Amino acid sequence: MHTAKTKFETLIKCVKIFNNGEQPIVEDIGISGGRIVARGKDLEASTADQIIDGSGLWALPGMFDIHTHYDLELEVAPALSESVRHGTTSVVIANCSLGLAFGAQRKGETDPIVDCYARVENIPKAVLRACADKVTWTDPDAYLKHLSQINLGPNVVTLMPHSMLRIEVMGFEDSISRDPTTAELTSMADTLRAGLKSGYAGFSTDALPFHYLANQPNCDKTIPTQFAKYQELKELTQVVREEGKTWQATPPKDSVLGTLKTFFLTSGRFHGRALRTTVVAALDIANNGSIATLARTLAKLLNSNWVNGDFHMQALGAPFKTWSDGPITPLAEEIPALRRLNETDLEDQGERMRLLNDPEYIAEFKEMWMKGKQGWGRARLQRILKREEYALTRDLAEMHIDVCPQASWSGLSFHTILKRVEAVQGGQILDDMENAERQLITDDFLWVEDEADFVLQMFRTFDTDMSWSTVTANRNPDVVRELLMDPLLIPGFNDSGAHITNMAFYDVNLRSLKIAQQGGDGDVSYIVKRLTKDAADLFRVDGGTIYENDVADLVLIDPVALSNYDGEAQIQRIFRQDYQHDQLVNRSEGVVPLVMIGGKVAWRGDELSAALGEEPFGRLLKPVPPVENVG
Repeated sequence: MHTAKTKFETLIKCVKIFNNGEQPIVEDIGISGGRIVARGKDLEASTADQIIDGSGLWALPGMFDIHTHYDLELEVAPALSESVRHGTTSVVIANCSLGLAFGAQRKGETDPIVDCYARVENIPKAVLRACADKVTWTDPDAYLKHLSQINLGPNVVTLMPHSMLRIEVMGFEDSISRDPTTAELTSMADTLRAGLKSGYAGFSTDALPFHYLANQPNCDKTIPTQFAKYQELKELTQVVREEGKTWQATPPKDSVLGTLKTFFLTSGRFHGRALRTTVVAALDIANNGSIATLARTLAKLLNSNWVNGDFHMQALGAPFKTWSDGPITPLAEEIPALRRLNETDLEDQGERMRLLNDPEYIAEFKEMWMKGKQGWGRARLQRILKREEYALTRDLAEMHIDVCPQASWSGLSFHTILKRVEAVQGGQILDDMENAERQLITDDFLWVEDEADFVLQMFRTFDTDMSWSTVTANRNPDVVRELLMDPLLIPGFNDSGAHITNMAFYDVNLRSLKIAQQGGDGDVSYIVKRLTKDAADLFRVDGGTIYENDVADLVLIDPVALSNYDGEAQIQRIFRQDYQHDQLVNRSEGVVPLVMIGGKVAWRGDELSAALGEEPFGRLLKPVPPVENVG
């Protein structure tokens, strides 16, 4: 309790506070020693080292990003500034079965960090190797110690990654070729239990059919976690259940029965105690409108009294827009004809050109690309009814060029460019067509007969020098709002730290706030709780509130700037010195006037603190013991 003589290092005056779902209130906030030491009306300003006028602003707890792949970036740029600037003060790492709990795990020719992350998270191998070279620990306890000693920007919550656990116990080759022996499964369970007891917040697995290895001769194989059968998952998640921790998973997308069987593991009715489970992701897929409905139905079923589960699908509060590096795209992995292009290294243009000019491959590609677009049959009907199997729509009008060596094509859709090609083929002279474009079309594109030919030639001509984008999910803002505000779902799936030239969702917490803002203070209060306290509770860690004595992880939001914020228009391509590579990022200047982590100013105005990344701001968040009922 503060007194009249309480000294404040920082005093925020007259700010509208959104906290833990409560009715917002205008108060002062006094901060000292890294904690909130006072809240109330008219706190004594003369005792403050610095005073911040919060008039017209919102204060809320620092927000969580519950689905990131920041494991590697922490080793080269622990400030994680691309999240901090948007008001994120806590991140969850080691999602989707991938992480650094066991170190680099290099042995012989195998390099698991590179082999697993390169295609799953679309990070260039050179970037991954540079990060892996910094790894010095070899066991889970040493990793927790390491995380507690580096100069964290935001707070970090880490999971135990299943793929790496399998590699550690079984060896790399065996982890992707056979079931574990009884002794190996026991060893995995024991290692997992020890990790959960020492501070890991949960266990991550993965079953999405997008996630393949990036090392020869295993490019046709998925990551180790996907070789685990149901019994292995059941035994390992039972450990998570018994320890009261959290299971992060992804569904076997192409199997409804497999999904149901897997996620019934959350059930308290069938397994004695509900297993806290969070799953990626509840998306409104453009070419399969049933997916969002199925996600909400699944959440309702598994959280029902009959099943007694504790199940939280993650919803993305933004259009699911992804960029592709020429023929290399994260959306290609589920389509065999496109997957073969992803199997080549980003740097190996020669192998891609060989493939793109191979007659057998050309026939395979053309059959895939035109499937459901002509004639009649099951595929055609599925496309008309928007019930296709693949996430990628293959619609040229929805594929937009962002960067292209032919500068006049930047900003155009593939469909528009094809029409320009057809105009030249027909002998037309377009008023806005320069000689260089006409010559390019004459040299490379005059031969094309259909849109499949055209796409193949775009890939041949430009390879990874071309970047193009498409929105495959969450196109309808009304449906996005419904998913985001559904109490059975939870905001998440930002994938921060991964897909560095393919996605940019660092600001989605702000976009979620903006969506809620449309419904007034009640909806803002609700979504703030979902982004803060509910996220902390999901992983059973401290944080997510700004009461007296809480650690001062808090942010200020300018509601006027937020209402005017267009996240889609604020995606930029920058060169990251830390990676020596391009990266897609977001910019939200003016929306977040202040970010404090542990009572330290990490972001103010439009600038990051010079100390961020040079000294610790955040801390390793370990799960807190449950409060036992005393009766």
